[in-house]
Amino acid sequence: MTILILLVGIAAFTILGLYFFASASPAQVARTLHLAGPAALAILGGILSVAGRISVGAPLVMMAVAWYGRQRRRIGQQRTGGQKSTVRSAWLEMELDHDSGDMDGLVLVGRFEGRRLYEMSDADLMDLAADLRDDRESAELLEAYLDRRMPGWRDDADPDVGAGHGSTHGTGPMTHEEAYKILGLEPGASAVEVRKAHRSLMQRVHPDLGGNAFLAQRVNEARDVLLRDHTD
Repeated sequence: MTILILLVGIAAFTILGLYFFASASPAQVARTLHLAGPAALAILGGILSVAGRISVGAPLVMMAVAWYGRQRRRIGQQRTGGQKSTVRSAWLEMELDHDSGDMDGLVLVGRFEGRRLYEMSDADLMDLAADLRDDRESAELLEAYLDRRMPGWRDDADPDVGAGHGSTHGTGPMTHEEAYKILGLEPGASAVEVRKAHRSLMQRVHPDLGGNAFLAQRVNEARDVLLRDHTD
């Protein structure tokens, strides 16, 4: 009897799904696919519970609810696009996601020009680090990425790699455009928005919280550049 109820439930769910996909827009289909797994799990749990297998069905329903919550948060983040900061040096353009703390970067010059860091192998990243040893800003940006992706990379690195003792091929005084990109803000942001973005970012990049001193310095500099507009 339990198997019969389960088969009827699956058949009904399949028919409803086919009807929806036949009439829905591509965007609706994409969103629904993210939630189809939790829905199927909840239906299975409900059917088992009704059939007297509540010890199995109830945990499945609770798992479905938790899964659904995670998927809804993910969809919400995809809709808003998330807030990102951009820090640029002579060699790299690095992005930091405010919500997750994830980093990725684009190589601007050199033998790896046009490559994104997440696409590069660990060996290529170490070669890039060697290329950057004479550019302190670029080296420290790459170090921040490596510290997240390969926490033990310093143990096996050449002593000169990552030292960043060379000259800084600096970009000059920070412009307002750079400051807005670093804090992930739109031009014209208020002082309150600047301070809020600064506090949020410092929780990700402060050295005492496992971040990077160079990134923290750039975030502080961006705050100071933008707040000067509100104190003049």
